[in-house]
Order: sequence, then structure tokens, then C-alpha cells
Amino acid sequence: MPGNVAPAIPGEYFEDSVVADMRLIVAGAGGRMGRALVRAIAESGGAVLAGALEPPGSELIGKDTGVLAGLPANGIEVSADLWSLSAHADGILDFTVPAATIANVAIAAERGLVHVIGTTGLSASDMAVIKSVTSRTVVVQSGNMSLGINLLAALVKRMAQSLDESFDIEILEMHHRAKIDAPSGTALMLGQAAADGRKIVLDQHAARGRDGITGARKSGDIGFASLRGGTVSGDHSVIFAGPYERITLSHHAEDRMIFAHGALKAAKWAHGKTPGLYSMADVLGLGDL
Repeated sequence: MPGNVAPAIPGEYFEDSVVADMRLIVAGAGGRMGRALVRAIAESGGAVLAGALEPPGSELIGKDTGVLAGLPANGIEVSADLWSLSAHADGILDFTVPAATIANVAIAAERGLVHVIGTTGLSASDMAVIKSVTSRTVVVQSGNMSLGINLLAALVKRMAQSLDESFDIEILEMHHRAKIDAPSGTALMLGQAAADGRKIVLDQHAARGRDGITGARKSGDIGFASLRGGTVSGDHSVIFAGPYERITLSHHAEDRMIFAHGALKAAKWAHGKTPGLYSMADVLGLGDL
């Protein structure tokens, strides 16, 4: 049987085996990130693939997830039934779209699954739904799961604390042509870090999509600009533009596997934790930065 794949017969699995590895479901298994997550589980220890999810009606239902991910067949077929899959799982890795994530939240909470959410474009109401289940289950939610980006966010917060409003903050991001939300979740995460450093409310100071006669830049704004094109996995820069000098902090993602391995690290860290809402800063021990 291929490594890092849960046995296909759940009854035999539980009766005859002592399970040490975390059993994970990949939501959106047919997408770019879903396939990367399947590969990450296959490459890493401490976790096995227990199921794969796509929405009802998807042409990928019944397809082998190993083959979809460019690996040998693993016997785990794509399903649309999270309730059935979750009966024999410990966690779910969810990089989908807001509507799908919110649909998954209730089932994951009911089953007591660790829910790792890397979905971007979540609204305030979406976050309220997610927070509503964290009294009874563990959720790790982040706009970006990479080590480098989370370190960058910590540095942005510290720099925003140290530099006054004479330094304007601008955030520039670029992603592949198929990305459907803007600014990216990572850009918003970096903006929130800057706002936290300045002790301001991001929604009251965010400047997005400047066009036409906008007037002079408002002091204290945090600006966002989004570029789309090609196959870019993710480029982010935070610019602190002050009098006669400019400081730029940047991160360039070269492969989305960094996000997949970060999500897998988050799931294994969260397994057995007290119910609550956690972030990658918690996973990486960056809370004091």
C-alpha cells in the first residue's frame, strides 16, 4: 500500500491498527493547492491522507487523488460527502473558496476535526461563522501558511510600531492570472500587521484601487495595489516610504508547496490542542514579535 495514505477499509484500519499518524482530508483536492497538499502529505511523516473533497457535480468525483497530484495511484478517490469522510479523520486542510469553507465549518466542528483554513477572500460574516465554532473545535486560520510570510508579518508589525506616520505604508502584491480575489489574503494579513503596529483599525485606513483624481495621499493610510498575470505563486512587498528614504520588506513565493507544507505543519501542531481560533503566528511561536 502506498505510504502516507490511510487504508481504504476504515473498519479494518481501526480494528487492527494503532494509529499514530494524523488522518487528514484535503478539501478542494482537485485544485492547485489541493494537489499540492496531497503531495505534501505523501512527502511528509506524521500524517496520512484519509479523504479528498470536491463539490457535488465536480467532474473529478471518483478520480484517484494520487494521479491528480502527479503521484502513483493511492486508492483515495475524490468524494463530495464530507460527513462520511470525516467519520474516519482527525483534520481537514481547506484551501477552497469562502462558500465552500463555510459549508465545511459546521461538519468539521460537529466531528471535532482540526480545521486548517487557508481560504482567502473571507468576509467579516464568514469569520464570525468560523469563530462561532471555536468553542468546541480547533481552527487554524491564516491568509498565508508560509514560514517566510509569517516572519515578514511580524517584522512589518514591529517596523510599524517603530516608525511614525511620516513613513507611509504601501503594500504591493502580484499573483497568477487565475486568482479571483484582490487584495490577496496575504496582503490583507500584512496590512493588519501594520495596523496592529500602529494601533489603528485597518478598515478605517485602508486605501484600495486608486484611480483618477484621488487627491493627495491621506496621512496614516495603508495602501494596497494588486497585480495579476502569468503563473506567479505570490509576491508581496511592504514599503515604508519616509522623508528621503524608503524601506521595503519583500517575500517571493517560488512554489505553492511552501503553503502546503505550512498547512501540514499547522495541522500536526493543532492536533490535541484546546479548542480555539489559532493563527500561523501561534504555530510558529511568533506571538511575542
